[in-house]
Amino acid sequence: MTLLDILNHKGHAVLTIEPTATLAEVVRTLVEHNCGSLIVCATSGDGLRSRMVGIITERDILRACAAGKAPLERQHVQDVMSSNPVVGRPNDSVEDTMGLMTDRRIRHLPVLDGGMLAGLVSIGDLVKAQHDAMTMENHYLKSYLHG
Repeated sequence: MTLLDILNHKGHAVLTIEPTATLAEVVRTLVEHNCGSLIVCATSGDGLRSRMVGIITERDILRACAAGKAPLERQHVQDVMSSNPVVGRPNDSVEDTMGLMTDRRIRHLPVLDGGMLAGLVSIGDLVKAQHDAMTMENHYLKSYLHG
């Protein structure tokens, strides 16, 4: 199973935010959508295209709070986001991606296809995919043994 298989099942929609948004806006968006990260996208000079410039996660918000530099309303995404996030590719296997995410201690992975954002997978998405595959295999093995 690949990341593309997961994205085709869960969808390719990704929540984004501008680098100039405040951390208070990030918190509101995360809570509203019950998610743990937002992809940070900047609009290009022509105003029509946007490109991924980073990711901001719950962990980034906690670090900003712990640093106590300013209220969340006065801190901006671009100042605390991860600007070079680890990314996956659509044809990456679930197994390899689980290892990568575990090694790098990340829970959200943007998936890029030809430099374009194709979606976002979480460690929970990967665990679910593995669980579903193992459940299916278990079912077929039991059917084979008893049938």
